[in-house]
Amino acid sequence: MSVDEVKRRDKLGSVIAFARRSLPELRRDAETIEPVDAPRPRRMLQLLKPLRWTRLIRTEEDVHPRRAGAGLIRGFGIFVLLPTALAGFYLFVLASDQYVVEARFAVRGEVLPLGEVKVGEFASVIQKNNSQDTYIVAEYIRSKPMLESAQQTLDVKTMFMRHEADFWARYSGKAPIEELLKYWRKQVQASIDLISGIITLKVTAFTPQDALAIANHIVARSENLINGISERAQEDMLRHSREEVQKAGERLTRAHLALKEFRNRWGIIDPAKSAEATYMTLIDLRKEKIKLENDLQVLRSSSLDEKSRSIQALVANVAAIDQQMKHLQQTLTNDAMAVDTPNAAQALLEYERLVIERTVAERLNESAVGMYERARIAASKQSIYLATFVPPAAPQYAALPQRPESLFVIFFCLLVTWGSATLLVEGVKDHNI
Repeated sequence: MSVDEVKRRDKLGSVIAFARRSLPELRRDAETIEPVDAPRPRRMLQLLKPLRWTRLIRTEEDVHPRRAGAGLIRGFGIFVLLPTALAGFYLFVLASDQYVVEARFAVRGEVLPLGEVKVGEFASVIQKNNSQDTYIVAEYIRSKPMLESAQQTLDVKTMFMRHEADFWARYSGKAPIEELLKYWRKQVQASIDLISGIITLKVTAFTPQDALAIANHIVARSENLINGISERAQEDMLRHSREEVQKAGERLTRAHLALKEFRNRWGIIDPAKSAEATYMTLIDLRKEKIKLENDLQVLRSSSLDEKSRSIQALVANVAAIDQQMKHLQQTLTNDAMAVDTPNAAQALLEYERLVIERTVAERLNESAVGMYERARIAASKQSIYLATFVPPAAPQYAALPQRPESLFVIFFCLLVTWGSATLLVEGVKDHNI
């Protein structure tokens, strides 16, 4: 055997040995590969099944353009056209007409700003026109008391369950008042314009008469609410003014009684004038004393006997004047005085305190009386009232449902949703290739 034959036999033997070693691995890899099934019509639930990790390849039949286009058309018809057709059937065949009554009114009078509202150059206008009473009216329209009043007067539950209404739009007739309140807030809407403070009321019903009756009832009840708030504020203002007048009058009466008791106790009508008169008398006595002392000095200088009648008379007059001056000074300033001798300083101090109290009481009484008069005049006028400048009127045509617009919105939303879902699914499939 030649050397070449030996080499070829050795190569063949090594290839066979390599194949024998690799055969189990190839067999094991082949067992993990799952063959791809033939393309079948995909259903919606099959598209949502999770991808199997053993599916490694896709055949050319799976990605055929013609079959992919047919799948897209089928999905578009199922998820877009069919729901749109059902919605159109409901809107144009089953949906009942709904009539909308609109009214506009505003709360007029002494309005107060709710606070700082930053809306650029319109901030001052908003602070001037927006009132808490406006928000009270808007919330009252949507409240349970308004619904109960309308139910008691108009029986709105029967209005919302008329046979003209379709199954989707009518009230379901559930017993709890809370369910009817939810439906009421959907049919009755009140919005506030932040700039002007105008309340816009929109009432939706299945007949023009029902919508008009509900709107008129809401406007009337809102006006009663505003009138009640105004009357309550006026009554509170008058009551407070009367109480202040009564308190001021009682204080003034006490001041006058205190002055009367002082005059009876001291026996003095006006201590200031009495003290002034006493002081003037004291000045006159001092002048008289000075004159008598001069005369006495003249007589003594003329060498008259000290026991002469003239000198004794002058000495007696001077002593009497001294006694009178001492008594007058004691009545003015001396604290240690007799019970029946009033002290002018103490009397004047007490009298000034009583006069100040009387003056303050008179000023307070005048102010309280003036405030009461102003409150009475203000109460005679309606400070807050409801101005309805667009009254409710019976509608001539049904404003709802807006069939073409609603159908277009439904079609657009379904198209966007279906397109997004399709792109997402195809992206996952392409990532699996």
